Amino acid sequence: MDDRLKQKRIAFWLLTGVGMLMVQVLLGGITRLTGSGLSMTEWKPIMGFIPPTSDAEWHLAFEKYKEIGQFKYLNQDFSLSNFKFIFFWEWFHRFWARFIAVVFVIPFIYFLVKRYFTFETIKILLLLFGMGAAQGAIGWIMVLSGLNDEALYVSHFKLALHFISAMVLIAFTYWFALRLWLSDSVRVYQPKLRKLTAWLLVLISVQLVYGAFMAGLKAGTMAPTWPSINGDYFPEALSKHSLFSHGMNIHFIHRNLAYLLTILSLLWTIKAFKLSQVGAWNRWKWVPLALVCMQVLLGILTVLHASKIARNSFGAFEYLAQAHQLVAMLLAMSFVWAIFILRSEKGLTQTSSTH
Repeated sequence: MDDRLKQKRIAFWLLTGVGMLMVQVLLGGITRLTGSGLSMTEWKPIMGFIPPTSDAEWHLAFEKYKEIGQFKYLNQDFSLSNFKFIFFWEWFHRFWARFIAVVFVIPFIYFLVKRYFTFETIKILLLLFGMGAAQGAIGWIMVLSGLNDEALYVSHFKLALHFISAMVLIAFTYWFALRLWLSDSVRVYQPKLRKLTAWLLVLISVQLVYGAFMAGLKAGTMAPTWPSINGDYFPEALSKHSLFSHGMNIHFIHRNLAYLLTILSLLWTIKAFKLSQVGAWNRWKWVPLALVCMQVLLGILTVLHASKIARNSFGAFEYLAQAHQLVAMLLAMSFVWAIFILRSEKGLTQTSSTH
């Protein structure tokens, strides 16, 4: 088998992992939207994939949930049936994480035995595995922030850390897959546009953090209006409270970052269309702006439906919020792709990652 085919097989495996990681983020969104994240009060990395299998085990799990503040002050009317609903989503979120580990480890062993890898590739993949393990640990640290007698939800800072670390893992895996899948001939020498793309990705990362803050603090419900924020443009809290912990301020920043991203993405697209390159660049350079516009529309619709939140269930708001999160991930990955395609050095040759 030639080296190019080996590279594409590894890349396909990694891209499968990217898709599964994005599903994992969406499952995390479902656990948040349904209030399920604190339903499993223990972390059992090996045996935790087995849910309660008897009435006695279900009642024991429910009793442990009753000890935390979320049950005492928010869900005290829960029946065992209600508990089983939220438990399922948190269990499935953790189960999918374990399934991802299997999908990564088994092909890794196969490719290793078949000598598909160079030493450099093995180092990168081991780093990827380490990042995945760290993501699981961050998730449990986040859950611990809500397993007490006072908190109703997990810390919004730790929620943001969990989300952003997941996005870094997805971007890292996607970038490595692109290195293996695409030949150097599809890349375009445009250092200035590449620099603008990098800054846009930084801004998107800040926006993703504030999106996580919005979710963690339920900030969407504080101003279910548009284009105004409860009748005003600048909320009164802007000059009085934290820009990182006050829900209304976070709401204001998240909205205005979206407007700024739209303007800069339009500018980026105008510059991108001035390039007359053929191939992948011409076919896909319109995608980031299309995703930005879709994301803004979904954000507006999500906010307008925020007053219709269905506690511990799924309604219009929850579907819109999930779509908003999905498009956010696709938008970030579209700019990762653009940074990869837009190279900053002339005559750059792709480093082979296989023998």
